[in-house]
Amino acid sequence: MSVTRRHALEVIGGSLAALPLAGCGGGSSTPAPAPVSAPPPTPAPTGVPLPGLNTLAARGGRKFGSAIASTPGNANAGSIQNPDYTAIIKGECGIVVPENEMKWQAVRPAPTVYNFDRMDEIVRWAQANAIAVRGHTLLWHRPQWFPNWLNSYDYGANPRREAERLLTEHIQTVTRRYKGIITSYDVVNEAIDHDRNAPIETSMSRAMGSPEAVLDLAFHTARAELPGAQLVYNDYMSWEPQHARHCADVLRLLEGFRKRGTPVDALGIQSHIEIFAIDPATGNGPYAEREWRRFLDEVTGMGYRLLVTEFDVKDKALPGNIAQRDEKVADFARRYFEVMFDYRQHLDDVLAWGMVDRFNWLQGFDPSKRADGLEVRGTPYDSTYRAKPLRTALANVTSAAG
Repeated sequence: MSVTRRHALEVIGGSLAALPLAGCGGGSSTPAPAPVSAPPPTPAPTGVPLPGLNTLAARGGRKFGSAIASTPGNANAGSIQNPDYTAIIKGECGIVVPENEMKWQAVRPAPTVYNFDRMDEIVRWAQANAIAVRGHTLLWHRPQWFPNWLNSYDYGANPRREAERLLTEHIQTVTRRYKGIITSYDVVNEAIDHDRNAPIETSMSRAMGSPEAVLDLAFHTARAELPGAQLVYNDYMSWEPQHARHCADVLRLLEGFRKRGTPVDALGIQSHIEIFAIDPATGNGPYAEREWRRFLDEVTGMGYRLLVTEFDVKDKALPGNIAQRDEKVADFARRYFEVMFDYRQHLDDVLAWGMVDRFNWLQGFDPSKRADGLEVRGTPYDSTYRAKPLRTALANVTSAAG
């Protein structure tokens, strides 16, 4: 996700109970969820079209999924506590990803404190409903998304060794807790400095000597813990022309991983696609398809797999009329996924960053807010849990891809 897009601590919300660190393995008030045999899939609930999006995706050997939250005690959220929301997840999704519950602010509120309660709730709910879980994220390498204690951490007399210990311990603790359950991780999220067009500096990178040293250690540690898992570098990008410079930065980062032998398996393409203006020629949002295909060719040419990790649509430039807006959003998404599915031999799972407009992060993201004050309609279901043309477009393009 984009660095300014969410007040992560506000979304995580509430107080995190302080749990003492139990050696290198971390601590929690409850045992880690154990791998379980999957029960029979839950039938699609009334109101969710059939076949579900995951059923269609499975025909191509991939899963369709969504972000989800724990949000204890709040039924008005895109969470496991909301039966209307989970009815959609159960009917449409074969995989879920925690929106915030695995980030450092949530699971490690202090250097010697871990708290997995909210992440465990998501895992147990997913297991009970035969839904897989992705991990997001082992390291969001941006100072504004570090917990405060990490930005001001005293790395001591041997800062490199202490930083290596801190990061290694964190990744070991998280991955060991969910070993056998989570097999695909966004190991590193959004590591590019937009001003320098290079990997960003943090307290950890300064202690270790370079950002690359931090990123490489994160992936090597994850690989040592999970030899068979899919290790992903995740970043925000899609086919709008304004993403071209960032895509070039990501390519340089991926090239560096390959040259250094860093065990990165795939690129997570967040795909917060944006209709930021109206193209007079098409009446839709402008996009740079040729350049985007060139980018995807470069990524796959280096041997990386692709995932769509956080899909939704920003509709700021579209008219307020709901029928017109929904039609344009659906068409723009259809065009985007037609390109993505042209890379079907490289493309793995596809996940939305929420399934219902009301709970989508775009509602609170200032750059995506509409001048008319209307709700952003960028997810497959509206705020009354009804399927929209976007859902139909996703179903059609996924079915056509096979």
